[in-house]
Amino acid sequence: MNASTASRPSTLRALFVSSRPISWVNTAYPFGAAYLLGAGDGFSIVAFVVGVVYFLVPYNLAMYGINDVFDYESDLRNPRKGGVEGALLDRSVHRTTLWAVVVTNVPFLVALVVLGALSGNGPWSWLVLAVSVFAVIAYSAPGLRFKEKPFLDSLTSSTHFVSPAVYGLGLAGPHWTPQLVAVCVAFFLWGVASHAFGAVQDVLADRAGGIGSVATVIGARATVRLAFVAYLVAGVVLLFSSFPGPIAAVIVVPYALNVLPWWNVTDAGAEAANAGWKRFLWINYLAGFLVTMALIAYAFTR
Repeated sequence: MNASTASRPSTLRALFVSSRPISWVNTAYPFGAAYLLGAGDGFSIVAFVVGVVYFLVPYNLAMYGINDVFDYESDLRNPRKGGVEGALLDRSVHRTTLWAVVVTNVPFLVALVVLGALSGNGPWSWLVLAVSVFAVIAYSAPGLRFKEKPFLDSLTSSTHFVSPAVYGLGLAGPHWTPQLVAVCVAFFLWGVASHAFGAVQDVLADRAGGIGSVATVIGARATVRLAFVAYLVAGVVLLFSSFPGPIAAVIVVPYALNVLPWWNVTDAGAEAANAGWKRFLWINYLAGFLVTMALIAYAFTR
């Protein structure tokens, strides 16, 4: 066995960890659910499968892999990196990671563009897909680094998770209604709140690495309160959606309660919020189950 063969499993493992498997469903599910419910008689199994697979793995490898490569120096100072909360990629696999992002993403993007044209919903779906991919790149890539621009960091991060759903709707070609817009706005507010709370635990590490974020600017305590309010507003916005949106509004409650213990957190003690972030990762699965039940109810009442 030569050296290159021996190193291949470790490289593949690094790519796997970098893609954050625990979070794959957070982008694939929004696309799949939105397309499935929006396509109606125009449903295409090919478009559904290609979209779900793309937003399941390649999209996440791009989103997190690019981040891991260009955040390497700051990640070295961050004690929570090196597991499910973030890979610490060795320099030796940085180039491989970026090439893997290109190789795994481009074929799917070409296929999705073609499928958009075949569906008759090309221009709108292409625009949303372009915004989605741009947000993934702009968040971490040198020269853009939206993650270092306070408030824009949370807005961009939320786009990462909301845009697959909006793209699914665009590919399906639904008629936009105020109620549907309310769902997307609520989802976006949820994403802003989640990113902001995630930034709290990294206040000290980000400041040490010279990285700006919403939390480094307004402080840990204000950021926790911002996240709490954004979660609640997301729930209120859902009340203006059609059934079962108002019922699904209660899903924001566990998220809001999860950040509440750190209402008065100080910057010095902000790393303790990591316990809340770990719970957040599992609350997502509970929320996903409840959303699935709500969508099933909606499907049977259409």
